[in-house]
Amino acid sequence: MPTQHRAIQSRQALIRSAAETFLEKGVPAAGMVEISRRARLSKGALYFHFTSKDDLTLAVRDAALATLQEVEDAFTRSPQPLTTAVQDFTVELFGRVRSDAVLRAGLRLRPETAPGLGIYALEQRWYALFLDKAMTCGPCGPAGSHAPDAEPRRTAQLLTSLVVGLLHLGGEDGTWWDEESIVGMWGLLPAAGRIAAAGIPAPAQLPAAG
Repeated sequence: MPTQHRAIQSRQALIRSAAETFLEKGVPAAGMVEISRRARLSKGALYFHFTSKDDLTLAVRDAALATLQEVEDAFTRSPQPLTTAVQDFTVELFGRVRSDAVLRAGLRLRPETAPGLGIYALEQRWYALFLDKAMTCGPCGPAGSHAPDAEPRRTAQLLTSLVVGLLHLGGEDGTWWDEESIVGMWGLLPAAGRIAAAGIPAPAQLPAAG
C-alpha cells in the first residue's frame, strides 16, 4: 500500500476512533492513548497526525462539517419543490447522523469547541439554505414547479424550526429520526402556508443553544 494512502487511512481511523470515544466518554474524559488503541495505531502515529486533543477535536469537527456540506449540496441540487426537498434533506441528514459516528460526535461538540456546529449556527445555516430555495420554488407544488413562495421567509422559518427541533429531539430518542416518522410529519405540511403566516420567530431571534 502506498505510504500516502496508508497515512490517509490512519488519519481517518484516528478521527473515527476519537469520535467514538467522545460519544462514549465525552471530550474531557477521552484519552489520547485510548483513542490510538481503539484505532489500532501507536501513540506515536497519533501524534504524527495530531499535535493535541484539541487538534483532533477540530479534525472531528471538520469531518462532520464536510459530511454536512455533502447533504446540503444535494439539497441545493434537488429539482424538488421546497417542502419535498427539505423532507429528503431531513431523511438523508438523520440517516447519516445515525450511521456516522463522526457526524454524530461533531454535532454534540460544544459550540465553543467546534464553531459552526452548534444549534444556533445550524439554525442560521439551514434557514439561509431553505430561504434561497423558497425564493425561487414553490413550497408544495409538483416537481418542476417554480412558482415563488408567497411567504418565503416564514416558510423557511417553519421548515428550519422543524429540522432543528427533530435534531434536538432525536438526540434523546432516535425514533424521531426514523424515515417513516419524518415522512409522516411532512404529510401534515400542506397547511404550511397557514402555519407560517401565523408567525414564527426568525432564527436570529431564537436563543443560542448547545
